[in-house]
Amino acid sequence: MTAPPEINIGLMGLGVVGTGVAATLLRRESPISDVTGRPVNLKKVLVRDVSLPRDIDLPPGMLTANAEDILADPDIHILVEVMGGSDPAEGYIKQGLAAGKYVVTANKEVMAKSGPELMALARENDVQILFEASVGGGIPIVGCLMNELAANEIRSIRGIINGTTNYILTRMANERTSFEQALSEAQGHGYAEADPTNDIEGIDASYKLTILASLAYRRAFRHQDVYCEGISKLEPQDFRYAQELGYAIKSLAIANLDDGAVQLRVYPALLPAEHMLAKVDGVYNAVEVHGSLCGQVLFHGMGAGREPTTSAVVGDVIEAARKMGALPPGMQDRGIKPANGPSVRPIGDLLSRYYIRLDVADNPGVLAQIAQVLGDGQISIATVIQKDIQPETGSAEIVITTHPSREASVQQALQALAGLSQVRRVSNTLRIEE
Repeated sequence: MTAPPEINIGLMGLGVVGTGVAATLLRRESPISDVTGRPVNLKKVLVRDVSLPRDIDLPPGMLTANAEDILADPDIHILVEVMGGSDPAEGYIKQGLAAGKYVVTANKEVMAKSGPELMALARENDVQILFEASVGGGIPIVGCLMNELAANEIRSIRGIINGTTNYILTRMANERTSFEQALSEAQGHGYAEADPTNDIEGIDASYKLTILASLAYRRAFRHQDVYCEGISKLEPQDFRYAQELGYAIKSLAIANLDDGAVQLRVYPALLPAEHMLAKVDGVYNAVEVHGSLCGQVLFHGMGAGREPTTSAVVGDVIEAARKMGALPPGMQDRGIKPANGPSVRPIGDLLSRYYIRLDVADNPGVLAQIAQVLGDGQISIATVIQKDIQPETGSAEIVITTHPSREASVQQALQALAGLSQVRRVSNTLRIEE
């Protein structure tokens, strides 16, 4: 691709992030042009309805409701997609790449589901797709995995990569609020959507982990490869017991390489209170990478919101502008293919310690029955806490932590425990990540 004398941008989407991107490109047009060495101009902005009031004043004629005004314009060199969702965003991205445009996207869903296909399309057309904002907001984790950490064999990735769930868990831990109350607060602050399913059930984090794992292990993982659990079953007493045991509860996204296979999982887990990730609170994100050469490194920062996401998007725009006219050395040149790389290890093979909370009848011999079931499954007990005896209902609460055990064995034991007449409810089960 021959470098144009000036670079024009077509922006698709003018929501919270799109407005931030547009404002930054217009306000900082001269400094951005100085950095790239060529004028960088925002030329067109795609919206659904040009007649609606906006939080930003744009030059006359910049708004359009017709995507072809961007896609079919040969003088638009960079397509910035911040619409979200897979349809029609994915189709627009494909059209832009096929037309020889560089693409910058914050769309984690599209990149998780179709990233390798889009990167191949970019390579075919001698352009590049950049997606730093798809994971971690303003944290530069994508670029570091592609470039600065590329010499490493990545042994593990562990991260807090959803600000909504981290805010909820922080409120539950610090204020002992219920899940429902903490979620309502998150929605009131604008951290959670009206339909928070993607966040609280771990789906959003599974998309992001798919992207990170594909970068780290050079294989096109699918988000269906990620074992996923949400946080909605957590109760205030789980945080009380965790603190008593010396742990914090965080929703973690984990990828680890072991004996040629990668295990991908998203779930709430207990972390030692002194661990760096245990101290990441509120809407902040953090990603810990363990590499063969670099050791353990931690990326920390605001994971969502207008400003950090705008920072990542505009940073990718600057990167695209700098690379125009040269072959892009990015992710698409790293040989990421569906069938290559390590295999996926099933969750049943996970070896972990476990936290198990049970609501039981307050009768003699109950603990012996529980210990028998766990022993039959080769699950060794590390600690036992019995509290909250309620004489009026004749019930007690037992919390057990185990020594390292196989996931498949633990799940079988939990089914057996639920079948005991003295066990009224298996209230919660969490893995312990040391």
